Amino acid sequence: MIQHLMQHPLGLIHVLTALAAIIFGAAVIFSRKGTARHKLMGRWYIASMWALNLSALMDYELFGRFGPFHWMSLISLATVIAGHWVVLKKAPGWKQPHAYMMAGSYVGLMAATFAEIATRIPGWSFASAAIISSVVIIAAGIWMMKRLIPAVLNPGRGRSQRNK
Repeated sequence: MIQHLMQHPLGLIHVLTALAAIIFGAAVIFSRKGTARHKLMGRWYIASMWALNLSALMDYELFGRFGPFHWMSLISLATVIAGHWVVLKKAPGWKQPHAYMMAGSYVGLMAATFAEIATRIPGWSFASAAIISSVVIIAAGIWMMKRLIPAVLNPGRGRSQRNK
């Protein structure tokens, strides 16, 4: 695999920016919100997601044309742009759409990562591996977002108050 990546610089860029996005995204998730560290890691996450998705949009090796993964890259870029845009505008209530958009972009990143891993499992068809792993990760991500984001945005409120 390393030899393949060295022969295809775009693939190497894609893998390296994906790893960077995973690391920076995790740093953002686990940092205290609104701090200088959160903002810095967020900027690096956004930059790595731009590079990752642009490299994906330039890769036509799999289908030879614009394919489903290109559409996923456009959706990924849209969530990152939307999540950052609301921060820049700082309209009332901006924190909630920011949190959901950025968390959604990270869930998509993890779904793509696990799909890539699953397609390498011997005996699994490419489509089955990509679809099943993506659906599982996205479902788990949505469940976690619904549980955790309200708690992060409203840290002083008890569970019973959030559910009202």
